Order: sequence, then structure tokens, then C-alpha cells
Amino acid sequence: MTRPLRNFPAAAFVSITMLLFFAASLRAEAAGPVFRAGFAETDITPELGMEQPGGYGKSYHRTLHDPCKVRAVVFDDGNTRVALVGVDGIAVHREMVQDARKAIREKCGIASEAILIGASHSHSSGPIFGVRPGELDGAPPLVQTLGYEKSTAVDPKYYDLCLAQTIEAVCRADAAKAEARCGVGSGHEDKVAFNRRFRMKNGLSHTHPRQGNPDVVEPAGPIDPEVGVIGAWDTEGKLLGCVVNYACHGTTSPGGISANWIHYLEQTIRGAMGEDAIVVFLQGCCGDVTQVDNLSPYASPERERWAKLVGGRVGAEAVKALLSMEPGTLAPLGAKVKAWQSERRVPNPERVKRCLELARKDPKEVGATEWTFAKEIVLLDYELSKQKLKEVEVQAVQVGPAVFCANQAEAFCQIGLDVKAGSPFPFTFPVELANGCVGYVPTQEALGPHGGGYETRITTYSNLEPGAARKIVEATLQLVGQMAPGEAPTPPAAPAFRGEGWLYGNVPPELE
Repeated sequence: MTRPLRNFPAAAFVSITMLLFFAASLRAEAAGPVFRAGFAETDITPELGMEQPGGYGKSYHRTLHDPCKVRAVVFDDGNTRVALVGVDGIAVHREMVQDARKAIREKCGIASEAILIGASHSHSSGPIFGVRPGELDGAPPLVQTLGYEKSTAVDPKYYDLCLAQTIEAVCRADAAKAEARCGVGSGHEDKVAFNRRFRMKNGLSHTHPRQGNPDVVEPAGPIDPEVGVIGAWDTEGKLLGCVVNYACHGTTSPGGISANWIHYLEQTIRGAMGEDAIVVFLQGCCGDVTQVDNLSPYASPERERWAKLVGGRVGAEAVKALLSMEPGTLAPLGAKVKAWQSERRVPNPERVKRCLELARKDPKEVGATEWTFAKEIVLLDYELSKQKLKEVEVQAVQVGPAVFCANQAEAFCQIGLDVKAGSPFPFTFPVELANGCVGYVPTQEALGPHGGGYETRITTYSNLEPGAARKIVEATLQLVGQMAPGEAPTPPAAPAFRGEGWLYGNVPPELE
């Protein structure tokens, strides 16, 4: 006969309830915290008529090709959160990054050192980087004219938009966090990126010697063909988004305002994996790598096709990596930063004097190239009178077995490869032009007796000390060395061998 529940001793009921509660707690503890990911994007498309970056002078947008965006992901392992942010811009000012980090920390609680903000280096984006309003107000009239009227300048309205939308993208991504299964992998794409510097018969190196040049000996540097990818799926198997890392200049410029080839990277991934997937692109070390093949005997594609070619092929490799990776948990998360004040290369007084004379003349009189770089020396000389040193930051953001190694330089490709070679992580993804911009940083070899090329010219954009590349690599590896790689998710183990193979196939050859 079943006794009524009311006769069941109250103490026994409480004891069993407590045991069930503790058992559930132990199971939850054994399983560990839930790994979560959230993605978001915001719009930073500039207005028609705004400046187009990417040169040392003025150029203006007349048409729109595709939107420019800020794309962000926040990963959360239950203990730590990290944010990876890709901005469709040629570069980002250090002050903008600092302001964004501060606001995100206050709004979301994500630590400043755990926020990586990288520029895609799109040369068809908006006026987010360059001479800032008021920056030269105390300078001599010639310097003000050269800076404000003859150089790429920041549009304050657009700058404020980019700052606000960067903060908004991270906050939205943080709010959108949901349980996710994440994987990491990489592809290989070596047909759309080429080193643009070449060793010449005269013993020096030349940037873009052009096709058919009989004095070319060999490329003066490498490329990095790795397409690094992290993917995140929800519990139903839908791709929430991914992070893609690849090293190639954003200079395909398909016409008008554009995210450049990164637009077609996004389209390719979305076409295969889902239209709602958000693609966070982080540019690899490509200061000397572009889509231009100086050794090709064929004419370069027209711009639209070129953008599709680069974005499509890199996107296809990213899709292959996404399809091949095993989703799981990418823990632990972590982040570290290091900053220092770098020495700078200083033009000698006689050169400054000559450049002042040239900069006062009409560019047509002295030649556009000669005048442009004379202007740069004059502006740099004034800048150095106010700021002898330049702050440099490196950052390491860990996502399980992967580490994103960020620097502020438009760094030569070899710098990224050196970081990869010294990293203990199975997946190491260098990110240039992140968290600010210190301009071109060539290798020490490129600044030596057999170096040279456009990137090594002293300008407002290229002036760090010759040893800067080595210091960036060493400081980055110091940070990475303080981290322990997590385990990459792997598929379930195969079932134990059952003592016999597939019977259908266990037969000798049959000839009759």
C-alpha cells in the first residue's frame, strides 16, 4: 500500500532535496562555465564628398560602392571577456582607441586591455585618419597650409561617428552573447597577395618596379598565405559569425566608397554559411604586401574584378576552414598589453632646409613626387619639435588555442612571420594597424645598405627608429610567452575496433 506523501518525514524530504541540488551543482561545476559569443555590426559609411584616404594629398569620394562598417565579437568563457573589433578604415588614431576602450569599459565592464580595435586598411573608406582639426594651430603658416590644405585630414563629424559606432558595436555584441560552440582553423591563399618590394641589379630594393622591368632580381620580402579563422555557432548549428585574419593591403578599391576587397570576403562567407553571419576582419602584417603582381606578364584585372578576386579567394579559404573545424569551447580567454616610447628617425637640418624651399614652390615646378615628400619632411620636422618620441603598444589577445598579436604599425610581412615563428600557440594571428597607428615599420634589413623603397622614406607616416621592428616582435613574444595555449576542440574518438572490417569489402579480386 502506498503511503501518502504527507506521512513522508519532512527531514528526509529536505535531505533528498539538498542532495539533488548539490548533485546538480557538481554536474554544472564539472561541465564548467558556459562559453558564449556575441557579434554585432554598425554602419560607418562616409558621406559623398568626404575625403578618401590612402595618399599624401587630397582626394574626394564621388560615388558609393558598398557600405563601410564596424564589426565586433565578444567572447566570454565565464571568467573573462575579450572583444575583437574590425573597422573599415585605413587606420585608427590612438586617441580614438583610448576613448573607445574607456567608454566600453564603463558601459560593459570589459577590461581595456582586452579590447582589440583593428583597421582593415581600406583605401576606399572614410576620413578617419590624418591631420586632426586644431593639431597644427600653433604652427607656422606654411606648416598649417601644408597640413590642413594639402594633406589627408580627419573629418571631425566622421571621426565622432566612427568612435560612437565602435562603442555601439562592442556593446551590442556584448548584449547579444549567447551559448556558442566555437572552432579555430586556417586556410592557405597564395595567389592574390604579393610582396611589392624587389631587389634590383643595383643592389637596392625598389617598391613596385612595375611589370617587365629588366633590372628586377627577386622579391625583397615574403608574403603570409595563412587565412586564420575563428567560427562561432549557436546551439542550433547556425553560424553567428567569424573572425578572419589575412595579410594584404586594402588597395583593390572597386570604385567609390567601399570596404574594399573585404566586402567580397564578407559576401563569399555569407553566401556559403548564411546571410546573417557577421565577418570580423583583422588585417595581417602587410606593410609591403598588396594584390599587385609585379612579376606577372599579364595586365592587372579591372578594379571591380580585382576586389572580387581577392575577397572571393580569401573568403573561399575561410569557408573551407569553417567547414573543417570542430566546434567546441575555446578557453581560456586572456589579454595583455605592453607600451613604450620609441625613438624616431630625424631628418638632418640641411635636408629640412632644402625641403622648406621646395615646399614653398608649386608642385608642378618641382614635380609632384619631389614636392610631396618635401612637404612630409617639413611637417615631420614640426611634429618632432613638439614630440620627440612616439608611443608604441603591442597586445596579445588569447582565444583558447589561438592568439591575436596586435601592433600599431603598418608592419612589414616578415614581422608577422617572426611573431608566428616564436609563438608557442598552434594558431597565431598577427594584426597590424591595431589600437592606433605609428605608420610604416620596415624590417631593419630594409633600412640597411641593400634596403630602400617607398616604405622606408622618412615621412610623418614612416619615422620610427630602425630597431622598431625587432622591438615589436620581442615585446609581442614576451606577452605571448606569459600565456598557456588552450586545447583546440577535436571530433569524438572513433569507436573501438569490433574485430572485423566491413564484410562487403573483405573479398579477394574476382575475375569471373
